[in-house]
Amino acid sequence: MTFPSTKPYLLRAIYEWCVDNGFTPYLQVKVDAATRVPREHIREGQIVLNIGTEATHQLSLGNDEVNFQARFGGSAFPVRVPVGAVVAIYARENGQGMAFEPESSEAPPLPPAPDTAAPSVIEQDATDAPQPSPPAAGRSHLTRIK
Repeated sequence: MTFPSTKPYLLRAIYEWCVDNGFTPYLQVKVDAATRVPREHIREGQIVLNIGTEATHQLSLGNDEVNFQARFGGSAFPVRVPVGAVVAIYARENGQGMAFEPESSEAPPLPPAPDTAAPSVIEQDATDAPQPSPPAAGRSHLTRIK
């Protein structure tokens, strides 16, 4: 018997924990053809997204996809991230959260973004603000799920 993935449930739990404690939840995503994000914000095949309540509109943390609207460079953009593409969810303020093994996609990989692209973390439409680095997969404050 095959059980559904625990990943979407863990994403929702960490998101709730962040919001309940006044932290800003960030989602680190491995981008592929099934991921709908502004391509100019992709770095090394990944993007880090602020999914906090003030940075998103109509956020839905579903079992198959994460969907929301956000402003990138002043323009609204509908974001769609397959749950399998999520690499980590963590609090911006302290880096605590959870990392996941990336799941392979059947879609072909995307070409790398040009070097002239804007920063990869979207901070309430403040793309020129200093951006934190996503936590490394091996850091002790993240729990890796296989």
